[in-house]
Amino acid sequence: MAVGNINELPENILLELFIHIPARQLLLRCRPVCSLWRDLIDLVTLWKRKCLQEGFITEDWDQPVADWKIFYFLRSLQRNLLHNPCAEEGFEFWSLDVNGGDEWKVEDLSKDQRKEFPNDQVKKYFVTSYYTCLKSQVVDLKAEGYWEELMDTTRPDIEVKDWFAARPDCGSKYQLCVQLLSSAHAPLGTFQPDPVMIQQKSDAKWREGPSKVLCSQG
Repeated sequence: MAVGNINELPENILLELFIHIPARQLLLRCRPVCSLWRDLIDLVTLWKRKCLQEGFITEDWDQPVADWKIFYFLRSLQRNLLHNPCAEEGFEFWSLDVNGGDEWKVEDLSKDQRKEFPNDQVKKYFVTSYYTCLKSQVVDLKAEGYWEELMDTTRPDIEVKDWFAARPDCGSKYQLCVQLLSSAHAPLGTFQPDPVMIQQKSDAKWREGPSKVLCSQG
């Protein structure tokens, strides 16, 4: 029998179609179409299957999830939000705020350094000089997929982590400052741990800097 309207399809067929539509399109384009589509798209079954399809869970997943839709989006957005974090693209996306001494440089990790660094995919790193060098980057959370409703209601945690090392032949100071800004660029939260002082003739090993989980806000 021919179907004159897509809504004449059985609900299980419609649900199967929705599973293969990108999640943001489901919410922004499909959900507002009608009450039938809205109700189907809000089903736990749909979002649980999308999580399974994307590999966010396994068939034997038994951990409780309060909201499968939010769980799906948070897992899909779970990544390093910094662009060019390991200098693979030189200084692209970074602002060199203070460029003292011999200025900022990008160097290749040596084979010995690669063995010591916890991520063997990292091949380059940023290098400072004998004088103060500061760089910064602004991350637009909305542009990265964190829409306003998600920020206002779920307020996903944002984890701040960094790695640093000193030259073995000179002392140095490592400092970090992270701010969560409103859309008007007003500070909503700041993480600025005490600077780490490294003495001359150190072991020059890579160290993980102070970390923090910031509670995001819209």
